[in-house]
Amino acid sequence: MKWRSVRWLICGCLLAAARAQAAEPIGLFAEHTDVGAVLHPGSVVYDAARRSYTVSGSGENVWATADAFQFVWKKMEGDFTLTADISVLGQGGDPHKKAMLMARQSLDADSAYADVALHGVGLTSLQSRDAKGTDTHEIQSNISAPKRLRLQKHHGEFTMWLAGEDDQFRMAGGSMLVPLTGPFYVGLGVCAHNKDAVETAEFRNVALEPITAESSAQLYSTLETVTVASTDRRVAYAAPIGYAKFELTAPIWTPDGASLVFDDEGQLKRVLAAGGEPKVIDTGLDAMLSYLFHGISPDGTMLAVSGASLDRRKVLYVVPIGGGTPRPVAAPSPTTWQGWAPDGKSILFTGERRGKPGIYTIPVAGGEETRVAELPPRCGDAEYSSDGEYIYYGCRSDRSDAREVWRMRADGSQRERVAKGGVGDWFPHVSPDGRLMAFLTSPPHSDFPINLTLVTLRVMSLTDGKIRVLAKLVGGWGTMPLPSWSPDSRRLAFVSYQKVSAGAQPPAPAVVK
Repeated sequence: MKWRSVRWLICGCLLAAARAQAAEPIGLFAEHTDVGAVLHPGSVVYDAARRSYTVSGSGENVWATADAFQFVWKKMEGDFTLTADISVLGQGGDPHKKAMLMARQSLDADSAYADVALHGVGLTSLQSRDAKGTDTHEIQSNISAPKRLRLQKHHGEFTMWLAGEDDQFRMAGGSMLVPLTGPFYVGLGVCAHNKDAVETAEFRNVALEPITAESSAQLYSTLETVTVASTDRRVAYAAPIGYAKFELTAPIWTPDGASLVFDDEGQLKRVLAAGGEPKVIDTGLDAMLSYLFHGISPDGTMLAVSGASLDRRKVLYVVPIGGGTPRPVAAPSPTTWQGWAPDGKSILFTGERRGKPGIYTIPVAGGEETRVAELPPRCGDAEYSSDGEYIYYGCRSDRSDAREVWRMRADGSQRERVAKGGVGDWFPHVSPDGRLMAFLTSPPHSDFPINLTLVTLRVMSLTDGKIRVLAKLVGGWGTMPLPSWSPDSRRLAFVSYQKVSAGAQPPAPAVVK
């Protein structure tokens, strides 16, 4: 045999051996690789006895439109849960270095993905890029530095589950919808958040389990806030929707911007916007049934409440914000609270009088109601602008049957359509500074107020009409029916809904005290 042939044979054998070594499984996973532009190669050490993976990675970030990190992965299809105890090793480094449980469509830097990321400072978030090359968004948990983390994929929804010292998993609220198709990559990732550095994390007690098609589903509702400038979402409270239990609905802000008031099974509750244990607000209206419409007066002293009584009549009351005896404001006929006048002296409501629906005002101190405008049967969701000059409201189009956003002068004149998206636009809310209008958009012809469906939360500039998407979520009637801007016009509150595997159902909702 000639030397050249021998040399090629030896090289071929060495290459085959290298490939075989590279393809050797790493515990639960198949291979590891650096994703994106990484200056320093990453590594992984697997300890079978401890079921642990010590992963080192460089990379500038996993964010925006492209990622750079070390990834330990395997290919799979279908629904799953990926669980691990995570410790970010070493002191110092960038506070936002990340250890991640991840699923992504490909190994491309700009691939669609979802992950649960534990940052060096303890911040824990669900991140996703819902299509190749688009921006990354996140939902921040109100739990810091959890002991154990889980990423769940169930019917296209990714959710984050966290456990503390009691080892009981609780859904940390919010979901990301990422349509991964065919085989995709699932595994562990580490990013230094600094292209010149290498950081290390240990993943212990790692478990990757499929969710079978026969698994039952559990519905959750999550109270969230979103920062308009960054689109960052943060969880305030999450709870399962069980038998004979309604979802969380209709969040509003307290005037100091510190807390949220929402409806839970016909009771009004208050929770810190940063997260906490909700407390019941005693309205003295035990006969009221879900769902409640409610709003705090501009001076923060009174709470207006309307809803269905036991005889199914819609009524309107005011009660001191600290609780007390409710006082009826409007006659017990079909009456639904919509908003306070900016001066706090009157209340805006929708109602039906002599079979005709309309928008009305009534003095808080008592007196005669005044009809501002008669409306077609499928109109409502009325609200004052912050300066009191306009009333914004929603209507069904007679031509396309789509929901549209309109406004009129406070006296009912000069009606004009505002948002012109050509789809279903719901629940318009104008920011306190008068610059933006928030609203929800549902697919055309969807019966949004009743059924849970994929919706987008948008804001429109009232000066130039430009529209920006803040979040995509599963929404419903209770997502954002009431004025939900924070007093400083920087954040919005809303409720999202999640369908998760009942196999991962926690015994109690996620709470931080």
